[in-house]
Amino acid sequence: MALELTDSNFEEVVLKSDKPVLVDFWAEWCGPCRMVGPVVDELAKEYEGKAVIGKLDVDNNPRIATEFGIMSIPALLFFKNGQVVDKQVGAVPKHVLANKLNAHL
Repeated sequence: MALELTDSNFEEVVLKSDKPVLVDFWAEWCGPCRMVGPVVDELAKEYEGKAVIGKLDVDNNPRIATEFGIMSIPALLFFKNGQVVDKQVGAVPKHVLANKLNAHL
């Protein structure tokens, strides 16, 4: 299961991580987000110990969403050493996200 990220824990969990991080920016009302959600949870299990996988609800955590310029969701940002190193907007197959994550391991 992906970690629940918030405005208050984002810096500690994502920006200070010593592992690559995948953040799924989503909202409850977003249909494509609900399609990507289970894929993100699967990746969280598969990459446990190798990468950090989290989800941030943009409605409940607007500060972080604004800070990273999230305009469309689902938006999946890949972080390494506290910096955005890749981005995927929209619903995509699992292998696309896995390939992007693998590139940063």
